[in-house]
Amino acid sequence: MKTWLAALLVAPLLLAPDPGPGGETSQEKIQSGNTAGWQGKHTNIVVSGDVRGGRGDGYRIPSPCWYEPGPTPEEMLRQRDTGRDAANRARIDEEGHQAFIQQFKDKLGEDGRWWLPGLNEADPNGVACWTNLEQFIFVPNGTTPPSGLTIEQLAQIARAALTVPEPTIELNPDAKSYVNLPTWVWLEGIGQPRRTVTAELPGVMSVTIVATLQEIKIDPGTSSDRAEVTVSGCGAAGKPYTKSGEFTCGVRYLRSSIDRPGEKYTLTVSTVWPVTIQGQGAAVPFQFDPVQSETTREVPVGEIQSNVRP
Repeated sequence: MKTWLAALLVAPLLLAPDPGPGGETSQEKIQSGNTAGWQGKHTNIVVSGDVRGGRGDGYRIPSPCWYEPGPTPEEMLRQRDTGRDAANRARIDEEGHQAFIQQFKDKLGEDGRWWLPGLNEADPNGVACWTNLEQFIFVPNGTTPPSGLTIEQLAQIARAALTVPEPTIELNPDAKSYVNLPTWVWLEGIGQPRRTVTAELPGVMSVTIVATLQEIKIDPGTSSDRAEVTVSGCGAAGKPYTKSGEFTCGVRYLRSSIDRPGEKYTLTVSTVWPVTIQGQGAAVPFQFDPVQSETTREVPVGEIQSNVRP
């Protein structure tokens, strides 16, 4: 284990009150149009930043469950030996209750913490993964157990929670284009071209990921013999139409769409957001692929008819 991470794990913990295994502590991020994302449960991980006002791309955390550091030996004993649940267990089976809490008494005074399982409930495999973990394990300070939370996994959680804007495609000509006529393409509704998300286990470690809009990609919805794509002047969000301006971002359709489904081409514009990662204020030695988000629009393309008279 890296010594810098070991040092983080022995730092004083500032954790929210622990619900114990089976508790209901959760962090939730709602997003549409994807299959994964982030919905933490039984966890003290806090996710903040640009997790709303856009959509995710379906990024899935490789392992949807983990152990994370929790109560000290004294805190764990107090949680398990007091309260209504403990009283009910003792009333039903005093001997069994005493045997249960003895494992916590045995760790009093030791240098370590009880680690508890958490999960990403947004992942369909999250609950099954979580139920295969132990309810709690004791871990000496400065070490990470198998399946224990790492700085890389915390970055993956931030990545899963990230959303990017859902822009609209603007065209000129707008309602209908024509064969060999330049169709200008740009996006509206991007807002801030920089999105950040921080995932933090308070008092232990923190990761911030930053996604910055870099470019767009244009798919005209047909083959190269039917359309020519120009992207030399698109920049990060396309190029709005200007009268007498140079056409450097868009599509020139070479064939009518009359033979296509609905007599239209489906134009797709993808925004590309490279991602950087910062852990505890310093760069971390791994990277994510850029986030790519697609927006589509139907484009009817006709032919300009002309009559030639003698």
